[in-house]
Amino acid sequence: MKRLHVHVAVHDLKQSIRFYSALFAAEPAVKKDDYAKWMLDDPRVNFAISTRSTKAGLDHLGIQAENGAELEDIGSRLAQADVATTAQKGASCCYAKSDKYWTIDPQGIAWESFHTLESAPMYGGETRQVTKAACCGPA
Repeated sequence: MKRLHVHVAVHDLKQSIRFYSALFAAEPAVKKDDYAKWMLDDPRVNFAISTRSTKAGLDHLGIQAENGAELEDIGSRLAQADVATTAQKGASCCYAKSDKYWTIDPQGIAWESFHTLESAPMYGGETRQVTKAACCGPA
């Protein structure tokens, strides 16, 4: 079963963790110095916040697939929608290694469809220079 993903850039991580923990009645499943993530079942959402962007607010939306077959199905549907997509295989971002498809919707909002393969020790990949971009979408 797929899960909606929302990533919000924040200015004050500690204050934002307090707010979202109260809102969701749950503590983050992942908590780092620059990032926090809640894996909620009601509603079924992967909600992440980070201080990596210079501009606070919605960074991107996405769909988290349970497995590679679900991800490839999403990729096929995006291809049928006649939109540009960028595939990333084994990308390290947000303390996780994932296969991904990125696209931009008609309103200009970035969408990340992904299947998480494993956790990663760094926000971005060890071979990638981490920038102030909130997430690891294509340039």
